Parts: sequence; structure tokens; C-alpha cells
Amino acid sequence: MASFISYVKESFEELKNHVSWTPTAELQRLTVVVLIFSILFSLAIWGADTILSRVIKVYFDFLQ
Repeated sequence: MASFISYVKESFEELKNHVSWTPTAELQRLTVVVLIFSILFSLAIWGADTILSRVIKVYFDFLQ
């Protein structure tokens, strides 16, 4: 158990002193970019799904 506690303490020490964190302003800017592209990509997939489902419906209606 002592080795686990030591591991956790050393991990936090590593995170505090040796990891280079992205500045807050850049992190916010990149988060907005990711959100915008996620929304655009989801809209593109929704549009393609809607169009393809209508094409398939027309195709099967034509077969009947």
C-alpha cells in the first residue's frame, strides 16, 4: 500500500513540475475550433444520411 501512495504522490509531483500545460487562451481557442468542426461534421453526416435515406425510399417505392 505504501508503494501505491508513493506512486500517486510522485505522479502529482510530475504533473505539477514537469508537464508543460497549454496556456489557457490557446486552450480556449482550440476548444472553440474543435466544437465548430464537430458541429459542421455532424451536420454533414446528418445531411448525407437524410439524402441517402430519401434516395433509398424512392428506390424501394419504385420497385413496388
